[in-house]
Amino acid sequence: MCGITGAVWLDERAAIDAPLLTRMTDAIMHRGPDDDGHWIDPRQVDGQGRNYGVALGFRRLSIIDVAGAAQPMGNEDGSLQMVFNGEIYNYKTLRRRLEGNGHRFKTDGDGETIVHLYEDLGTGCFAELNGMFAIGLWDQRRSRLILARDRIGQKPVYYAFDGQRLVFGSELKCLAAVEGVCEELDPAAIDEFLTYQYVPYPGTIWKGVRKLPPGHYLVLEKGNLSVHKYWDFDPTLERPVSRDQAVERLRELLTDSVRYRLQSDVPLGSFLSGGIDSSLITALAAAQRDEPIRTFSIGFPVADFDETEHAAKVAAHLGTDHQRFEVDPSGAEIIEKLVWHFDEPFGDSSAVPTWYLSELTRREVTVALSGDGGDELFAGYERYRALWLSVRLRRMFPIHRMPGIGLVQRLPDSNKQYSLLRRAKRFFEALEQPEARRYLNWLQIFPERMRADLYSDDFVQQLPGEDPFEFLDTVWQQSEGRDVVTRASITDLLSYLPCDLCTKVDVASMAHALEVRQPMLDHRVVEFASSLPVGLKFRGKRGKLLLEDAFGELIPRSIFHRRKMGFGIPIGKWFREELKPMVHDTLLADNAKIGPFFNRESVERLVGQHERMENNHGYRLWNLLILEQWLRRWT
Repeated sequence: MCGITGAVWLDERAAIDAPLLTRMTDAIMHRGPDDDGHWIDPRQVDGQGRNYGVALGFRRLSIIDVAGAAQPMGNEDGSLQMVFNGEIYNYKTLRRRLEGNGHRFKTDGDGETIVHLYEDLGTGCFAELNGMFAIGLWDQRRSRLILARDRIGQKPVYYAFDGQRLVFGSELKCLAAVEGVCEELDPAAIDEFLTYQYVPYPGTIWKGVRKLPPGHYLVLEKGNLSVHKYWDFDPTLERPVSRDQAVERLRELLTDSVRYRLQSDVPLGSFLSGGIDSSLITALAAAQRDEPIRTFSIGFPVADFDETEHAAKVAAHLGTDHQRFEVDPSGAEIIEKLVWHFDEPFGDSSAVPTWYLSELTRREVTVALSGDGGDELFAGYERYRALWLSVRLRRMFPIHRMPGIGLVQRLPDSNKQYSLLRRAKRFFEALEQPEARRYLNWLQIFPERMRADLYSDDFVQQLPGEDPFEFLDTVWQQSEGRDVVTRASITDLLSYLPCDLCTKVDVASMAHALEVRQPMLDHRVVEFASSLPVGLKFRGKRGKLLLEDAFGELIPRSIFHRRKMGFGIPIGKWFREELKPMVHDTLLADNAKIGPFFNRESVERLVGQHERMENNHGYRLWNLLILEQWLRRWT
């Protein structure tokens, strides 16, 4: 696990010299504190006589082949140079095949497999890899740079190309070290951020800077840039299968996925929240190890947000070496750290507990397993049930047109995390909308009507004609023909998972040089789960049925039937207490950075309604505060 960066330039005036490349790699030192590496060739000539310059930079967190496998890494004759962030879990199988084809290996690591596989297959090599990865590869013979990202989007790739120079990196900090790259804000990105709490790919907060989409690779050759999809995943495909067959296949795939992810030359453990997904991953890992696996959970002083008693129950059942961390998170203290590490506005408040858990776990191990992906793949989210119910209700009778429904929206809100009233408000608000729009209603932070009220006239004039909804709708349309629950889960798989959850885990863990592996996001598991008929996973009020059928004997049955808590913090309470001074000193200040974008009266109204408990705007205020603090730090 590492951080990568680099550049290719056609104009010597845009060259990346050694000191600048060092600044680009030092910007992500936290991702790889064990070693660094640099490779620069300022004068390469392509077949048409044009000069190229190339620079590759690397920071290393040593996991496999700790003593070797330094990067940048080349092939036998040096005509290929590569930097790579992530893990290739099937590298031993691929290595045996490549050695049979005559390739000679210099290291015992997984990265060198990519170099030799590219020699044999070209860009077809990425479809052979099972792993999480971001790859930068310079092919001297063809004078081309290739960037690639794993199928699910667990590892990030940012890049900017102005026609004369392409720069890339694992984080925007790498690009920000280069003058003239991260300079102009994209107004559309602010609109998208307030809709989704993240900036969706392929855009970023900066104009001219892009994210490589998951499952894609980029080629810069002869001055032309092109982006290609290599993952042949078909979201419309549904395969009939019996429950017994599905159980057997899922056991096989997920057990093998965990086995792959237990490969490590450094200490390894597992996150254990006490929920279904982390408990199952831990159980499968414990069954494949000779000694007890180390497990870690995090507790909070607010009961609504503390799952550690359930984690302890699972740990005792599995006989793990369990450690519970207790933290009392400080919103004012943590927000500055999040803003620096996330590079662009990121408003998922569960980044806070993920941050603390990663920080404390890293004191004990270097690699941790996680249960991410279970909700998306096996229909675990409450919003799937709400969407399913809304479809049934609309078919039976037009409840969304009944008198009095609007009164629900005007009732005082609750401060509790799992407020029945808050859920009812969202449900009835969404009933009148088409399915995709209805689903956005459960996801969005600021609905369209609230954003319209929030934005200043000058900011509205800067926005393009595109609606942020188009991102979600484009993904939704990819699963045309499937049932509504499957469409929602596949939409999350292709949008929310890479843009939010994977980003959160990558940034929060790598900030502390902790590698987090997510067995449920093995592409074989993803493709299989996505192809299943919905009845095997979801029925009525319950999801994750297949997980219980396949693995119910591994963990206490009560874990499958308890209320889902999520991974949250008391945001609503914070904004009435601890964060109240910061809100008034920043968001409501005369020199507020958000001032040019928003109507002050609208922001004051949100703050006032929340403080008077007329409405719970906690998550909205968190996103506004993140944006304000980000603007103060990066602009």
